[in-house]
Amino acid sequence: MKQVSKLLLLVLICLTACSTPPQQPVVSSPDGSIRVEVGAEDGRLFYTVNKNDKVILDKSFLGFVLKDSDFDKNLDITNIKTTSFEETWDQVWGEETSVVNKYNQLAVDVAEKDGLKRKFTVVFRVFDDGVGFRYEFPEQENLKDFVIMDELTEFALADSHKSWSIPAYHTEYYEGLYRTIPVNELDTVCTPLTMETKDGMYLTIHEANLTDYAAMNLLPKNKTSVLKADLTPWSTGEKVYMNAPGVTPWRTIIIAATPGDLMLSRLMLNLNEPCKITDTSWIKPGRYIGIWWGMHMEKYTWYQGPKHGATTENTKRYIDFAAEHGFSGVLVEGWNDGWQNDWTKEGDKFSFTKPYSDFDIEEITKYAAMKNVKLVGHHETGGSTLNYERQLDSAFAFYQKYGVDAVKTGYVSPLLDGKERHSSQYGVRHYRKVIETAAKYHVMIDNHEPVMPTGLQRTWPNLMTQEGVRGQEYDAWSRDGGNPPEHTTIIPFTRGLAGPIDFTPGTFNFTNPVYPNTRVQTTLAKQLALSVVIYSPLQMASDMIENYENNPAFEFITSCPANWSKTVVPDAKIGEYVTIARKDRNSENWYVGSITNADSRKLTLPLSFLDKGAKYKARIFKDGEGVEYKSNPYPVAIEEMNVTSDTVIDLNLATSGGTAIILTKQ
Repeated sequence: MKQVSKLLLLVLICLTACSTPPQQPVVSSPDGSIRVEVGAEDGRLFYTVNKNDKVILDKSFLGFVLKDSDFDKNLDITNIKTTSFEETWDQVWGEETSVVNKYNQLAVDVAEKDGLKRKFTVVFRVFDDGVGFRYEFPEQENLKDFVIMDELTEFALADSHKSWSIPAYHTEYYEGLYRTIPVNELDTVCTPLTMETKDGMYLTIHEANLTDYAAMNLLPKNKTSVLKADLTPWSTGEKVYMNAPGVTPWRTIIIAATPGDLMLSRLMLNLNEPCKITDTSWIKPGRYIGIWWGMHMEKYTWYQGPKHGATTENTKRYIDFAAEHGFSGVLVEGWNDGWQNDWTKEGDKFSFTKPYSDFDIEEITKYAAMKNVKLVGHHETGGSTLNYERQLDSAFAFYQKYGVDAVKTGYVSPLLDGKERHSSQYGVRHYRKVIETAAKYHVMIDNHEPVMPTGLQRTWPNLMTQEGVRGQEYDAWSRDGGNPPEHTTIIPFTRGLAGPIDFTPGTFNFTNPVYPNTRVQTTLAKQLALSVVIYSPLQMASDMIENYENNPAFEFITSCPANWSKTVVPDAKIGEYVTIARKDRNSENWYVGSITNADSRKLTLPLSFLDKGAKYKARIFKDGEGVEYKSNPYPVAIEEMNVTSDTVIDLNLATSGGTAIILTKQ
């Protein structure tokens, strides 16, 4: 009898255990400061995020609208799994040599309670500096090929924070001025969306590993602080064509105590796959010049004619200058057939293997090789991806034949092939095809008019840098007068968090014969400092070479590296000022850039990041006597002093001014 009772008790215990719902899905960051909880309410899946018991994201719902049905209701959590991971991986190039990848993971399996009983998994990775999560669709009978009409992912912010953003559908190529607006007053905006909370925290929402999917924008629901994902659509209205098994990009939230901590987060890189290129020896950062600014000043033309810029003779002149001053390459735009057409509308007329008759690529590349300089190639498509893809292999093979291992690509047209948005799944697929094809031919890519970067440089490190920002070219021809002084104090904390920026700093002559009311709205010293502040492993000094001749300030441009072993942010306030220090990857030297907005400013720079006990020589390039960015922008004072890690340097920044410093270890 006792044995029967014991058996019955075991059966009851088993039945009770088997019918108990899974334990509460919760996961914390390795340091315990960030906590993510997941739950289901009335058949809808949601998550919350807290930092040190403060609400970062309140109840935020998840799910999709598919073409044939909703996929966010009648859901049940069927299983959860928690794991941990830690590694340190080395970057081929970057803002530091190594990256620590440490997180705790929660995978939540979800299924419809009845009907088709379709399922997906939401995977959360919680780092000490933020959270990444994505949807994973396993192979299943009732969900094979499907169409996403809407992604219902929410970010229910605790308050209507101060934010910096650009509109998603009214800003071509992401080339806009960032607006400071409360979250609940936003239009549909691009990511990264950066915010400052009332209690002094900083948040950035973006995405990582955008692969065969549409880019994510954000819009507030009913003018509240609840942000909802808004995927860039195809021209026919669909958002994403997908199949199972498959995954979405990671949705990312960086949570930081300071603006500098936002910049130093590597959460997005860690959410991308490891490098897929076995031999990366051909991938080399560098600083180069280009036949470019003269075209904006209308001294040269892109198309062949009496003022053609891309001639054999002119290119050799630039190569001579590059060799003399230690630049790695010379960018040449307007070298190939097709520029004579209305190329923004007739991009299909471009040939990527037919040079103009006055551009002898064989002679030029041989001449450059003798001087240890590389030609930087250029492929402007005019937005005609179909024409470009037809020539893709032949175009890269052509450049490979002549030793050209870096190419700037361009897509100047509001719609790709006249109908699809750059950030749609169509555009995402095209850009990836270009990157992967270029890798086959050992070609590095600088992508202009791109989709917003999402950390793919970890997987494909030949994707060196991208535009996707209102760059220095606007100081040449923008009818609004050029980039305002605060612009470069904002973009390191917005667009810069997505990845390297091809901003092209380094203009030395602000006179504009074409648009006299448009000009560079900085001091010359600020132009120097931007070489450190705005990160790009391929960094172009923007001006015509004659404007650099005999200017002592040019020394900083020629000495500043483009690849770093360590980065620190001693001080920054978004929209006001930023000071960044970076250590050269190939020496023991440090470089500092400090910039301000339209206000003059006195800052202090503790050199505590230097090696303790070591001596350094500081060569300081600063705003000169009487400098003012509107009326007297050019004076640069150069001074030297001996310093150690205990030294504090006073920085006196003029209006829209800057300071650039070389710290050489003795």
